Amino acid sequence: MTAPRTPSADRLGRLLNLVPYLLARPGILIAEAAADLGVTPKQLREDLELLWVCGLPGYGPGDLIDMAFDGDRVTISHDAGIDKPLRLNPDEALALVVALRMLAETPGIGSRDAIERALAKIESAAGDLADAPVAVKLPANQEKLAKVRAAVDSGHALRLTYYTAARDETTDRVVDPMRMLTVGTFAYLEAWCRRAEATRLFRIDRIDAFSELAEPSRPPVEAVPHDVTDGVFRPGPELPLVTLRVGRGGRWITEYYPVEQVVKEPGEWLVTMRVTDLVWARRFLVGRPDVTVAGPPELVEQIRAAAHEALDQYAAPS
Repeated sequence: MTAPRTPSADRLGRLLNLVPYLLARPGILIAEAAADLGVTPKQLREDLELLWVCGLPGYGPGDLIDMAFDGDRVTISHDAGIDKPLRLNPDEALALVVALRMLAETPGIGSRDAIERALAKIESAAGDLADAPVAVKLPANQEKLAKVRAAVDSGHALRLTYYTAARDETTDRVVDPMRMLTVGTFAYLEAWCRRAEATRLFRIDRIDAFSELAEPSRPPVEAVPHDVTDGVFRPGPELPLVTLRVGRGGRWITEYYPVEQVVKEPGEWLVTMRVTDLVWARRFLVGRPDVTVAGPPELVEQIRAAAHEALDQYAAPS
């Protein structure tokens, strides 16, 4: 199943086509170009503004794409060498080979044949890069990943036994697979979960067991894929807001987790962040000496109760 295109991927495609399109049509009306490219004039102007800072390394005079505006018309006055054949040095070619090998290993990627053809061409042109000592493997159980990918490609519904770390529980559920994708260092199955009646992302390494059902996968029309451009966790106003007082040893939290606000006070930081639920927050924050929970009150009470329970385990028997 081909993964849906993201807005960023669509924009990259437009930008790659925009310069040769404008070079072939000097002085074209912005409205006419927008109609040809299937975007609004406003979006095209935003793309043109982005082209101002695109070009060759060095990014000085003569390195960047330049253009001239005459009213509502635009002309590319300097293409920064985009019309010249691409020449890669060994380091650039190796980096591209590694990236393509990673794409070829990524589950759910469409146009896999095109990726493999491009990889073969680069490796044959680069000679000894074909035998480059670089092995690209996704950080998940490869056998499980291959089996889940095959099940998704079969187009059938699946029965999963899945561990949810946020609630520290294992559940059984039937899902209608939509696609497979990789976000960061983890591979995911995206599917319509009949138990939750919503689209869910299931980390492959947390699927304890699965079986393929005879019935076909039929996600309903409301099964909308997640936008994972900025990661899997997308904090929103519907999620609980937690306030923390963080010492020097706990500041790493602001680097690894999305936070809404950081107020730097003498000796500590006041951090507010959204969490999936308070159960996860309690498990995450208990026992962290450089972090004090300031709110909400129910989380403070849960942390206090958990601390007393832990201390009771050390109490001498009567």
